[in-house]
Amino acid sequence: MHTGTGQITEIYLDGSAQMDCPPNLIPSPGQYLLAHASGSDSPLPVSVYFYDSAPKGFRFAPPLPSIWTIGTKLNLRGPLGHGFSIPSSARKVALIALEGSPAYLHGLISIALKEQAEVVIVCESAPSDLPEVVEVQPLRALEEICKWADFIAVDTARETLNQMKKLFEKLNQLSAVREAQVLIRVPMPCGGLAECGVCAVSSNNPHDWKMVCKDGPVFEMNFIT
Repeated sequence: MHTGTGQITEIYLDGSAQMDCPPNLIPSPGQYLLAHASGSDSPLPVSVYFYDSAPKGFRFAPPLPSIWTIGTKLNLRGPLGHGFSIPSSARKVALIALEGSPAYLHGLISIALKEQAEVVIVCESAPSDLPEVVEVQPLRALEEICKWADFIAVDTARETLNQMKKLFEKLNQLSAVREAQVLIRVPMPCGGLAECGVCAVSSNNPHDWKMVCKDGPVFEMNFIT
């Protein structure tokens, strides 16, 4: 983990933004930084997730805090948590965003394509800057895509985690997938320093609780389902 400073250099229409920062502060897909605007009176830092590479830093996923503008300087801590890990053997990769845009999964596209894997995104709101080789399918095609994939990455908020569990239990397809991982989005104000419990989630064992800030944000799917 490192500390340092970054600066917002570009803002995109989808609410994502580009940040210049030292290379050692760039998170991998699924990891996060804690960022606090210099001079801000906001008491809590913001979790920033990787979206795409950039020449002097990286582009991070939306939403962009309203007080952050081009030129805003940020105090940074990270990278934090566990990110995604696509198996080198994976040749059919499914990226599944259960709510809105697949922005939090976007960084996996270039990794999968470099390994010559096929990539399908399942979502209801696809970004316009996808490579032509990436296929986009609606959520109603989820069962078919789960049958096809040998690696699945899912993005979901903690509030919809139980809905996600029920959905995949209903599909009953994950047993055929070699590996599946899920990113759980939740406020993480302490970034693993205080173990405050704000970001706690329970596993398939109700007595087994984990802190998303340090045990996640990416978990093996069998921990959840």
